[in-house]
Amino acid sequence: MLNLAFIYHMHQPYYKNLLTGESDLPWVRLHGVKDYLDMVQILEKFPKMKLTFNVVPSLFEQIEDYNNAGLEDKYLKLSRKPAEQLTKADKEFILQNFFSINKDKVIAFSPRYYQLYFKKKSGQEFNLADYLDLQVCFNLFWIDPSFRINIPELKKVVDKERFFSEADKHIVLSQQLEILKGILPAYKKTQASKQVEISVTPYYHPILPLLYDTNIAKEANKKTLLPKEGFNYPLDAKYQIDSGVEFYKQRFDTQPLGMWPSEEGVSEHILPYIIESGIKWIVADEAILFKSLKLKKRDTKLLYQPHLLKRKEGQLNIVFRDRNLSDLIGFSYSDMKEVAAVNNFMTHLENINKAFSAKGGPAYGGKSKDILVTIAMDGENAWEYFRNDGHDFLDLLYKRISESEFIKTTTVSDYLKLNPAKRVIKRLSAGSWIYGEFGKWIGNPYKVKAWEWLAHARKSIAETKNPGDLAWKQIYILEGSDWFWWAGEDPDGSFDRLFRLHLTNFYQLIKQAPPAYLANPLVP
Repeated sequence: MLNLAFIYHMHQPYYKNLLTGESDLPWVRLHGVKDYLDMVQILEKFPKMKLTFNVVPSLFEQIEDYNNAGLEDKYLKLSRKPAEQLTKADKEFILQNFFSINKDKVIAFSPRYYQLYFKKKSGQEFNLADYLDLQVCFNLFWIDPSFRINIPELKKVVDKERFFSEADKHIVLSQQLEILKGILPAYKKTQASKQVEISVTPYYHPILPLLYDTNIAKEANKKTLLPKEGFNYPLDAKYQIDSGVEFYKQRFDTQPLGMWPSEEGVSEHILPYIIESGIKWIVADEAILFKSLKLKKRDTKLLYQPHLLKRKEGQLNIVFRDRNLSDLIGFSYSDMKEVAAVNNFMTHLENINKAFSAKGGPAYGGKSKDILVTIAMDGENAWEYFRNDGHDFLDLLYKRISESEFIKTTTVSDYLKLNPAKRVIKRLSAGSWIYGEFGKWIGNPYKVKAWEWLAHARKSIAETKNPGDLAWKQIYILEGSDWFWWAGEDPDGSFDRLFRLHLTNFYQLIKQAPPAYLANPLVP
């Protein structure tokens, strides 16, 4: 039997400004109404499908802030502002930012939104009705298509198509907040039904091995350029793990069994902390498996089974994602017709099953064998590149899988109950899901400089008497992976700006003058 474990990772960085209480960017809210709820609700049509959703506590904290604390972002404030009251600066911001969604898969499917896109592109003057329609279109079409169809109030706005009113805009924005309120209850409900397992990530999504010691990057790639002042705070890694587990316990009323280490970044050094937290399994990329076993060739006999990490602190299961299958969904199938994409995926699974079936399964000498194929991927960003936000693809995929006689979908925990890991990995190699190393977060001069700035801040708080909980929170936010991912690769400078904002706020919280270099974009 081919056991198929989908693990969808839900993540956004921490955008909230701790000093003002507002968010600089809108992506928690907009991905919240586009991805997090409907991905769970779609399973109501496919009761045979079992999945795992991985949540990042700092993401869910921000969703809760929108729900309970009236969190606002600049985009939301300018959306709420009556069009007739928009200033010149407001209009410039809206024109620059309110087309920030996939042109071919979203904007092009709304005649009015598409018209506004080309009007802006050709440099034509926008009138009052144009600005109001743009405010509505941007917020309306970030909402998942299923909600635009099934929520009557939203459907009326969609059917109107253009010449929207301020009342229409209020409906769209209020329904966004209603959708956000439904996310956590839906996750709790599906987990209680046993159809879904919810796993967790360290609180602010840090690269755990690099928190432990940036020198570990050399273990993954000897050529990695390291910062002059290394970052070496193992207890910060432990805190990020423990606080993530505690957040989960408070929201889901149970101990999490699974953990997706941020960016699937792992190393031997962090395993004791994960084991001590009570986590029973983690997921990593297949490259880490083959590096750990010192294999030069891909071996699916080893890939399609769980492995055991026995350490003096206890033991931990680890599963490894099939990189090819995961990336086909995440990066390739959006360019194909849904039927062709699903046929291609099912053909891969059929070929895998044949290789391990009783009819000449070479990997096991002709004997049948239960195997675990793990699909671990981003659960949100991929869908905006699919038609209809991925619904047509997922509906057909889940239907075909549900009807299959050789596939059984499972959660990782359910599989481990029936198929305990037997093969032991003596030492886990360091690396992430990208090429089995950490080059996306450290190694180029920009990223190295960002680590040096963080190391300086971390040293400052250690030397500060009674810095306060908020200053510590700011440090942990700054340890998140996204600031380093985008350092030197930030297309519009928004993440560089937010990283420097968080750092500036930190120094203000410990009552120190922010370093002068924070006034300008990061350069090596």
